[in-house]
Amino acid sequence: MNDFALFMALTAVMGMSIFLSMPIVYSKRAQGRWATGLNAGAIGILIFLMADVFSDASPIIYPSGYVASLTYSAAFGIAFLVAFFGLYFVDNLPRDAPSTAGVAATDAPGSGGDTGPRRTALMIALGIGLQNLTEGLVFGVNWTIGALGILAVVFVGFFLQNVTEGFPIASPFLGTNARRGGAMMAGLFLVGGLPTLIGGAIGYYWSNSLFLVIFDALAIGAIAYVILPMLRVAFRPLATKDLSVARNKLVYLGVGLGFTLGFLVNAL
Repeated sequence: MNDFALFMALTAVMGMSIFLSMPIVYSKRAQGRWATGLNAGAIGILIFLMADVFSDASPIIYPSGYVASLTYSAAFGIAFLVAFFGLYFVDNLPRDAPSTAGVAATDAPGSGGDTGPRRTALMIALGIGLQNLTEGLVFGVNWTIGALGILAVVFVGFFLQNVTEGFPIASPFLGTNARRGGAMMAGLFLVGGLPTLIGGAIGYYWSNSLFLVIFDALAIGAIAYVILPMLRVAFRPLATKDLSVARNKLVYLGVGLGFTLGFLVNAL
């Protein structure tokens, strides 16, 4: 096996590790309180991913530690706004519905209908895909310079982190009656994981700091947008105040645990 083939094989293992979360996603226990907890954990993981992605871009934006580069700052800000408001525009395109009730049932992300959860899951997968593209870039650059010690850390860290990324993608379907067939979920996971290979191939042959900053910002903007409807659904009022309070405690716990899990996996 030549060098590039070996590199792409390892990159594929790293990117496709996202599929290892599927057994838990399809577990019969992923309902009720478990679904609430997994959804909250997914939000925590996404919050960590935003911080993690920015940690990659910040040394480029702030080369001297405190003073930001005007070029990189502008590129980051523009790319963030493009991703955030681009998803807002797509998410608010007019959609045909048989009735007002049908819109309410299907259009709210994670509402329990079909269109909303699928659209939200796709947006989450796109955000994670952009983040994984930058991971592939980092892996490719370190491979070409022969930094074996860093490569081992990057490979193990990204592999474990990608395993956790299946939960945010599947979270809009948990606790709902929305259709989530295996082919559709596999497609969403590919949207999230396949860009790792694309980024790896680019990083193997070419690297550019501005390119990395732009894709980091696109990833953060996309993740920031999809977190908002997830939080809205997580804290929507329940039948009684006591049920809402109990659910809210579980959400806070799940978000904290999800963030901690993302941090610990990345630190290994």
